[in-house]
Amino acid sequence: MSDLGRQPAASASGVHKTYGAREVLTGLDLQVPAGGVTALLGPSGCGKTTLLRLLAGFDRLDAGQISLGGDLVDGPGTFVPARRRQVGYVPQEGGLFTHLSVAGNIGFGVPRGHRKQRTAQMLDLIGLAGLADRRPDELSGGQQQRVALARALAVQPQIVLLDEPFSALDAGLRAQVRSDVLGLLRATGTTALLVTHDQEEALSVADQVAVLDAGRIVQAGTPEQLYAAPVSARVARFLGSGTLLPAVRLDPTTVRCALGVLRTTDAGADGRGDGVVLVHSEQLLVDAGTSGVPAVVTTRAFYGHDAVVTVRLDAAETCELTARCQGTTTLAVGAPVAVSVAGPVVFLPGLDGDELAHVAGVAE
Repeated sequence: MSDLGRQPAASASGVHKTYGAREVLTGLDLQVPAGGVTALLGPSGCGKTTLLRLLAGFDRLDAGQISLGGDLVDGPGTFVPARRRQVGYVPQEGGLFTHLSVAGNIGFGVPRGHRKQRTAQMLDLIGLAGLADRRPDELSGGQQQRVALARALAVQPQIVLLDEPFSALDAGLRAQVRSDVLGLLRATGTTALLVTHDQEEALSVADQVAVLDAGRIVQAGTPEQLYAAPVSARVARFLGSGTLLPAVRLDPTTVRCALGVLRTTDAGADGRGDGVVLVHSEQLLVDAGTSGVPAVVTTRAFYGHDAVVTVRLDAAETCELTARCQGTTTLAVGAPVAVSVAGPVVFLPGLDGDELAHVAGVAE
């Protein structure tokens, strides 16, 4: 991640965008630090691709402003066209020119005097030097994505925008191509904004994660910050980071929920009130003993290094919790168990009707 005093590679402030009667972005604010990878995370249709198109200059915003490298490119009285923005763009399917070779695709957009040298450099960097004369349809899906990224990087952009570039690949290939692409970005020191709806992908590859919901960035920070301290039950649920339970705050350090009285991470909070607690799956301790809240195992999925176990609390038939256990666990479906919690939980005050409908259990 870049130093705090470094100029952001991209900045959006108060951005509004409407298509017809549908308001897609509603006062969005986002800063993309230079030299790192920012993941833009959100559900389908929330405006992620729209923001990329505005940053690239393919569309114009309705209100607000966008700056790249500190220079205003879209705002009151100003609009810099896409060809002058020094932005690389990698669409979901790669978007390679089918009539051009691999080398022709990579060199497209590079000034003629530098094209041969720059193309050779990029081919070496992506490990496809021997495939320069091939056509895109002669490449695998992973190779096509690497060529698409090389084409975006060849023009030496100040930022690369990636619109779900791995979603069309099968699961096994996706992990390898993602690693290759991220390695290439790190090796070149290129700033990247990666659009994804995959929570695991966002948390595992990015220096910064920004969650987009209802046309606004609702939280941005390091993956560790978002995982440990989501700002709302909605963000926590979208990150898929644990189980949400209705709770009552008893004092600044404790809450009561279906799992009993638990310590909270926000010891400085004041007052009492209703809300939810977020219990991470790795915090839930499930065993065959009697020290804990009685429950029964409803599902078990074995992954080798660990196992994911779902349990239903005896006292609340609608309350199911997910625990991540060691792969050696012998807990079977239907087995009676005891559930306890290790460490403090996150308390999120306040619930609206929509949030309450998605919460797992009932506070005692």
